Amino acid sequence: MNFFAKTKEYLAGVAAEGRRVTWPGRRELWESTLVVISFIFILAVTTLVCDKVIEGFIKIVHIGA
Repeated sequence: MNFFAKTKEYLAGVAAEGRRVTWPGRRELWESTLVVISFIFILAVTTLVCDKVIEGFIKIVHIGA
C-alpha cells in the first residue's frame, strides 16, 4: 500500500472511532470542569504553602549559619 492509501485508511478508522464515542452532556461537562478547576486551585494553594514553608526553613538556615 502506498502512503496515501494508508493515510486514507487511518483517517477512516479515526472517523469510525469518533462516531462510537459517547460524548458528555452539558451537565456532566460542567461538573467535570468544576472538579478540574477545584483540583487546580487546591494544588496551587498546596504548592504555595509548601513553597513558603521551604522558604522559611532556608531563611532560618541562612541566618543561623
